[in-house]
Amino acid sequence: MKKKLSLNLVWSFAIALFLLGNTATAQIKMPAASPSSTIKQNIGLADVTVEYSRPSMKGRKIFGDLAPYGRLWRTGANASTKLTFSEEVMLEGNKVPAGTYALYTIPGEKDWTVVIHKNTKHWGDGGKDYKAEEDLVRFKVTPKKTAEKTETFTINFANLTNNGGTMQIMWENTLVPVKITTDVDTKVMSQIQEKVVNGTDVTPALYAAAASYYAENNKDMKQALAWMKQANEKDPKFWTLHQQAKIQAKMKDYKGAAATAQKSIELAKKENNADYVALNEKLLAEIKNK
Repeated sequence: MKKKLSLNLVWSFAIALFLLGNTATAQIKMPAASPSSTIKQNIGLADVTVEYSRPSMKGRKIFGDLAPYGRLWRTGANASTKLTFSEEVMLEGNKVPAGTYALYTIPGEKDWTVVIHKNTKHWGDGGKDYKAEEDLVRFKVTPKKTAEKTETFTINFANLTNNGGTMQIMWENTLVPVKITTDVDTKVMSQIQEKVVNGTDVTPALYAAAASYYAENNKDMKQALAWMKQANEKDPKFWTLHQQAKIQAKMKDYKGAAATAQKSIELAKKENNADYVALNEKLLAEIKNK
């Protein structure tokens, strides 16, 4: 009796393994209908990450049909699209604190509503579990028609500046722009105050960085020149000398700018850097015309 019971157990175990093996081999690995994608972009001082799924048109009519006008849309496929901001940003003038959010939209023929939602756990548009009170913010944007079709749903970034950029939502013949801006100046000026103005061990690199920021943003040019000169007195580099020459030219000290540009050319030639030789020669030509 015991032997018969043992044989039954062995056969039961063997059958279970056989069934499990058949289940595994029955699964066929296939391409995803809407592949997942992650895109990361630095905007100002913030890191922006988008995680989303990318369906394709496949001959279908999209807006006004597959994605109906006036109805909340997951803005992609599968789970809700996620937006992560490492720092506080402004979306079309609306404050969005650092964190991760779900991105929803309500397509329209003349305008779209963009929804930044705090609950990131919904599948699709959330259905009956979606609660409007969990929205962080809603705002409207104007879509644009494109000459060429975007076959596969795409989110990307364009028009990048020092403190902003545009997130573009693209599918079919529609492009929806969402302007992102960040407060760069306050943060950079705070660092300059701490590390350069009040700093006790200011390196040439810090002086040069502060000077470049002042010059590029049309702040105190005298201070910018003073800092750049301090950088070059301690550790002259062909690129910082070129920046000094540009500041001097901007302040209409053309003689001084020309002399500094020549020094930059000399160092650039020693380092075999043809790019900076050309940049300085171009600056010298501009100075000569003035």
